[in-house]
Amino acid sequence: MTTTPTAPLPPVPPGRTTRLAGMLPTDPLLLRLSRFTLLNAFGRGLFFPVSVLYFTRVIGLSATSVGVGLTVAGLFGIAAGVPAGRASDRWGRRPVLTGLWIGCGGALAAYTVVGSYTAFLATAICYAALCQASMGVRNALYADVLPAGARVEGRAHLRMVTNVGMGVGGAFGALALQLDSRAGYTALILVDALTFVGSAVLVHRLPGGAGQRAAADAPAGSRWRAVRDLPFLAVTFLNGLLALQYGLLEVGLPLWIVQNTEAPRWSAALVMVLNCVLVALLQVRATRGVEDLPGAVKAMRRSGLLLALSCAVFACTAGLSPLWAAVVLVAGAVVQVLAEVLSAAGGWTVGYGLADSRAQGVYQGVFNSGQAAATMAAPALVTATAIEHGTTGWAVLGVLFVGAGLGVGPAVRWARRDAEWRGE
Repeated sequence: MTTTPTAPLPPVPPGRTTRLAGMLPTDPLLLRLSRFTLLNAFGRGLFFPVSVLYFTRVIGLSATSVGVGLTVAGLFGIAAGVPAGRASDRWGRRPVLTGLWIGCGGALAAYTVVGSYTAFLATAICYAALCQASMGVRNALYADVLPAGARVEGRAHLRMVTNVGMGVGGAFGALALQLDSRAGYTALILVDALTFVGSAVLVHRLPGGAGQRAAADAPAGSRWRAVRDLPFLAVTFLNGLLALQYGLLEVGLPLWIVQNTEAPRWSAALVMVLNCVLVALLQVRATRGVEDLPGAVKAMRRSGLLLALSCAVFACTAGLSPLWAAVVLVAGAVVQVLAEVLSAAGGWTVGYGLADSRAQGVYQGVFNSGQAAATMAAPALVTATAIEHGTTGWAVLGVLFVGAGLGVGPAVRWARRDAEWRGE
């Protein structure tokens, strides 16, 4: 099957992706991508802070059963990435992503009528599978429409837009938490569902050439190569280890602050806000010099070292006075942000640069599933190390991050040798 692009958008010239008019870029293509990215992120920001409370306080489920259900749903989400990527390779990113996001909206709306654990579990599985699958397809869409020279910088801009959208959405979610009523939670969930549908409409209205495959159907042997491409899987695994930092920030650090330090409890919120602001300010700058594989390897190596340093700083907060504990936490959070923006930029470069362009959807599905698996594993790992064993546990995490950062270079060289051997 061959897809003939029609009326494609003009490519984004390198170096122009971040010339902004206010918060939006001047380039027509990136402006379109920013619009649906902002809308989608706003909706996710709405739902994220209230989801667990809705399930427990409104539906009436126990916290344990919700946790188990969301974990099961997450496993389905990880598994959905690769087949969705293959579907987008075959039929195009635009129609597949449109369908997935409409499905996400429908699954979210279904939460408002759930009345039993069975219905909750079925809905959670549908939502997780559709949402997680859409992320890989969305990343493949970016690979198609952003030229290689502007791809990483464009992704950095879109991540900045994502942070802004989630921050604003989270603020509205906090209002619903304060009201703590079924009507408030339900309205918020339905608004989130509408943002998915609105994002789907914006994707569907992209010109016909946007998000189509870069080439005709790949040979049969290439269609599923990502799932048996050992060098690429190794890079995916190491990138996943670096992605454990997100669980450290969202789950591990708040628990550490409450259980092991004298820092004020609001320090956890301060760290999260600081992270969102600094990522929005620094992510685009962090892409400079990370547009090729050698630059990406260097960035990810530095990220691993910085993450280890942030672990050491966080460990030092135990036993400090409330004021000094808060100050040191902020210092550690700044170091962690520097690591985060470097690992994100490096991850985008290796994820795109090592993928077979004839099967970009499957490759991005695999790469994104690796990050999703790390996100699922992070809470248990951080709890079993830093929270349970203090300084020793933080040291274990630091060694893990350093090993992952240092391992990226050999894994990327392995992948490049493998690609040369295949004649790519």
